[in-house]
Amino acid sequence: MIKKFIILITIGLSSIVSGQNDTSSPYSLFGLGVENTTYFNRFTSLGNSGIAYRDAFSLNNTNPASLADIGINTFLYELGLNATISNNQTSSIHENTYDFNFSHLALAFPIKKGWGLSFGLLPYTKVGYEVDISENIIGSSSSYLTNIIGSGGLNKVFLGNGFKLNKNINVGADMSFLFGEISQEKWVYTTNSSAYIENSSFYNGFNAKFGIHYTNYKLLKGTTFGATFDVPSNLSGKNTLDGYKTLSNSSEVTFETGEETDLDNFQMPMKVGFGISSRINQNLILNFDYKKNFWSNTSQKDDTGSYINQDIYAFGIEYRKIGDEFYFWNRVKYRLGFNYDSGFLNLSNNDIDSYFGSIGLGIPLTPSNNSTLNLSYSYGKQGTTDNSLILENFHKFTLNISLKGDWFKKKKIF
Repeated sequence: MIKKFIILITIGLSSIVSGQNDTSSPYSLFGLGVENTTYFNRFTSLGNSGIAYRDAFSLNNTNPASLADIGINTFLYELGLNATISNNQTSSIHENTYDFNFSHLALAFPIKKGWGLSFGLLPYTKVGYEVDISENIIGSSSSYLTNIIGSGGLNKVFLGNGFKLNKNINVGADMSFLFGEISQEKWVYTTNSSAYIENSSFYNGFNAKFGIHYTNYKLLKGTTFGATFDVPSNLSGKNTLDGYKTLSNSSEVTFETGEETDLDNFQMPMKVGFGISSRINQNLILNFDYKKNFWSNTSQKDDTGSYINQDIYAFGIEYRKIGDEFYFWNRVKYRLGFNYDSGFLNLSNNDIDSYFGSIGLGIPLTPSNNSTLNLSYSYGKQGTTDNSLILENFHKFTLNISLKGDWFKKKKIF
């Protein structure tokens, strides 16, 4: 009954996942916006670690090589949601914001033994900011006010494959298509007139990610090494500009009417990741990941800052008590994680870094423990108040519903 109910919710929400792309982060002003960092299944509560994690019943978007472990006649499907409460502050101002998002919708199943496939949809970046700027008119004692509002973001459709080369090695590839619109509305007010300008930028392009898992069952039983590689790519873009000016006598003059122009390609960097996952015993798993994104190797620029290489460290622990399987709390998985991100932007001689700590639970929905409700809470910070920048303090809540179905099994007649 639970599975049928969740399937109906999934079908109903799938049509609006791409539209629910809310954020109130001031740093979404830069580049393509802030990246969606809500991971699948248990991995958000593990500090976004999981490059080397292997499990036949978990959708793992950190490494497509994990798809090779999906069991025959197994169908995995997952829906994720998150909510964020943020306090944005400067040296003199505090502001609270509240955001809610669908984080992902994904499916996975085996093609045959040792070959798994997945596909899904998720927000890739999110844009949401509002800025007020007051400046003096050159050569005059008067001033003008500019109000800027940004919204939108990119979405990601992906198709992943994972293959088992032999007992020790899995490899995988994730091919994705990124698309979406980022809009910026600008109002300029003076004493005698006002002007409205809307820039709508549409980006699209393909991206590829490759991964590998290596487990040596004789030398290091219970330990897996993983690595990923994202190919550098370009997103093409087009811009549409609309605008008009209203004079003090209420007359309106249109100076742009939907003219479309090509944008410079947005360059996505080469990314590499390395991870280790170790099952200490039947009840304890440790993850550690390191990722590096080579933004400085691109020619991507920003008017107010510069792109720098990004280092990300992630650590996670999962614990499950071994005992009576019929006792509910012995089947619950307890998780703890930490993540540090050096950031890819330098603004006013400050690297915009971030960090968060997370805790979570994996609550079984079935006696087999293969279908779970994954809950996570994270607290973290991004940015700084130095040099008139903004510090974000955020509380993030995530809910992932991960379900396992048995498909194509033949009925036995006795």
